[in-house]
Amino acid sequence: MSRNAAVGLALLLAIACTFRDAGTGLAAPPANAKPNIVIIVADDLGNADLGYRGSSIKTPHIDSLARAGVRLESYYGLPVCTPARAALMTGRYPMRQGLQTLVIFPSHTYGLPTDEKTLPQALKEVGYRTALVGKWHLGHAHERFWPQNRGFDHFYGNVVGEVDYFTKERGGIIDWQRNGTFLKEEGYYTRQIGDEAVSLIETHDTSQPLFLTFASLAPHAPYQCPQEEIDAYKDLFPDANKRTYAAMISGLDTQIGRVVAALEKKGMRDNTLIFFTSDNGGATNALFATGARSPAEREASGGLALESKPPASNAPFKGGKAGLHEGGVRVPAFFNWPGRLAPAVVNEPLHHVDIMPTLLALVGGSGSPDKPFDGKDAFPTLASGKPSPHEEILINVEIFRGAIRKRNWKLIQIALLPERIELYDVVNDPGETRNGATEHPEIVAELKARLLAYAQQQKMSEWLKCQVDYLGFQGKTFLVPENNIDDGLSREIPVLPKR
Repeated sequence: MSRNAAVGLALLLAIACTFRDAGTGLAAPPANAKPNIVIIVADDLGNADLGYRGSSIKTPHIDSLARAGVRLESYYGLPVCTPARAALMTGRYPMRQGLQTLVIFPSHTYGLPTDEKTLPQALKEVGYRTALVGKWHLGHAHERFWPQNRGFDHFYGNVVGEVDYFTKERGGIIDWQRNGTFLKEEGYYTRQIGDEAVSLIETHDTSQPLFLTFASLAPHAPYQCPQEEIDAYKDLFPDANKRTYAAMISGLDTQIGRVVAALEKKGMRDNTLIFFTSDNGGATNALFATGARSPAEREASGGLALESKPPASNAPFKGGKAGLHEGGVRVPAFFNWPGRLAPAVVNEPLHHVDIMPTLLALVGGSGSPDKPFDGKDAFPTLASGKPSPHEEILINVEIFRGAIRKRNWKLIQIALLPERIELYDVVNDPGETRNGATEHPEIVAELKARLLAYAQQQKMSEWLKCQVDYLGFQGKTFLVPENNIDDGLSREIPVLPKR
């Protein structure tokens, strides 16, 4: 062999070694390749109900990802599910879409406005394959609201809020589909979406980056889980609902472990950015953990009697789901990206609206010029410990209440008469035990003015506009599948009340 040929061969071998992962033997992607992105969203997860946060509930896979990642300790969701998911999917405050109040009920016919550009739509524009497994809850009554028409190439799961974990029924209708075809399948919800996620990874063409949203229903009520998994907690928690709730979280953790293992086996893990969070805090009032079932249905299906105490813990925070105190809106969150994000704990305030602009800035995507983001690119905060990109964060605003955070201070304003104002230094008093509104009138005035400015920008709540038709109950499920239904499942089309 000539000297030049030998040198050339040595260079080729060096390059091959540089881009070869020693553990898998698979070629590693170049550093500038677009990362695969996996977003994992738990549902109604208590802030204190993960192992790495001090819980006795076993979550080894989540704990491992968190401890090796960037943990966000001042991260805000929304009070309830629909607004939270709207913020994650659009990078915009849900008050701009009329989705700021409560959630889309089964009988409601509105959804995330179709002129809103979603995160999967934006990622598809820069070459991503997009998939959602699990819960949607951003519109179900018409196909135009369904995930596969909002940017997801593949969808497997449910479009209404909660369903039975085994039958996938809500109000006598099976809400379970794959890409628009409704299915009657045996199995347990969390395992089934785990199976689907693993299959998607195993069959993925790695020449294209993958965006996968793993939107678990767990641990949202009804509290249901295979009995053998519940029995694993029989000596730890005397309360039956707490045992089931704990088993549901451990079951979710198992499926997350399977997803990570599938990424590793496929050679995708080193170039996969994983983000984990919950939509909102855990329910501490049974009214927000039961759905609209009758008492008999609740008892039979793992729901809670209204006088019961839900099993979630948001310690050390005050309050829970549907409220504006920290227990309702401050949620566990972390990013994990091997070799690109060093382990760290970040106490800078961030919000669900930051996820879309952060990811798009990372991969070269863009939102809609006519619908600017409320969120900011937070990657410098994640990667380099820079301050939060926000001067202030709107937690949420409705016509009757709102909350905003600026610096250490958080203002909660209840506009119903008599007006109630609460001001907390949530850095030094995260449990919101000391209302400082009387002592700091200048800060109250500043934050009230900012909250009012946001309130004046809000679109009228779609929930409030239509809820008068239903007089306080959730109503019959309005679901109109306009294509094939597997296994011949029939669908009753309810007659909606006249406006």
